[in-house]
Amino acid sequence: MIVRVNEWGSVMKQAIMQYLMIIALVVGAYFLGVYKTQVEYLQKAPNTVAQVQGQQAQATPAPTTVDPTKLKALFADKSNLVFGDPNSKILFVEFSDPSCPYCHAAGGLDGALNKQMGSQFTLPADGGTYDAPVPEMRKLVEAGKAAFVWVYVPGHGNGEMGTMAMYCANEQGKFWPVHDLLMSDKGYNELNSVVQNDRAKSGEMAKFLSSAIDPTFMKSCLDSGKYAQRLASDTQLGSSFGATATPTFIVNDQFIEGAVSWTQGFKNIVSPLL
Repeated sequence: MIVRVNEWGSVMKQAIMQYLMIIALVVGAYFLGVYKTQVEYLQKAPNTVAQVQGQQAQATPAPTTVDPTKLKALFADKSNLVFGDPNSKILFVEFSDPSCPYCHAAGGLDGALNKQMGSQFTLPADGGTYDAPVPEMRKLVEAGKAAFVWVYVPGHGNGEMGTMAMYCANEQGKFWPVHDLLMSDKGYNELNSVVQNDRAKSGEMAKFLSSAIDPTFMKSCLDSGKYAQRLASDTQLGSSFGATATPTFIVNDQFIEGAVSWTQGFKNIVSPLL
């Protein structure tokens, strides 16, 4: 009897151990799956809309080409943020959100954030090889070889005040100085941690931008709400082109979705036209 009880106890121990092993395998597989999903998200995140107010939305893949007539109309509309000669051989469009981390990566002005996002986005100044595309576009625009349009698409949820500030700044020919402040590491924190689309914080926004533009003018412009409608119209414009992720770029008739480096995604299109 004692032997049988011992045998039974041994069987029970083996069964319990097997049960615990199965639980451990299931739990391990779960966490491995979570880790794999996080890694894949970080790798693919340039091609998805960033998290907006706690909800993750998958981006619809952008079309591969754009109607040239529609593109020319975009550059011809002076109410848009257009820079350079619309008759240039090279036309760039950026669908962007100043609060979006991958838009900051593409902007090349937020080295701290680029580095934080991984080696594939680390700028040369920080020991990386990522060739941010927006500065290269600007060089061509400033050299008279290209034209550029900036269009707001909400890709991270806190870009409204920054977008209106850029429209206000454009009135005084100071789009780029304001753009550059907003696309810096301090600008990212200002939009996402301080202002957060709160229009009652127009004074905070104006103060932050005071090194680039008169804060009295900026606060007055923001308080007027004159560019509030641009948030909706720009978003609709982006949708009409099929741009649902930020950033999304157009180079002549070609779409490039995500914070793709200049060398990998743009150079081969542009170089033959220079």
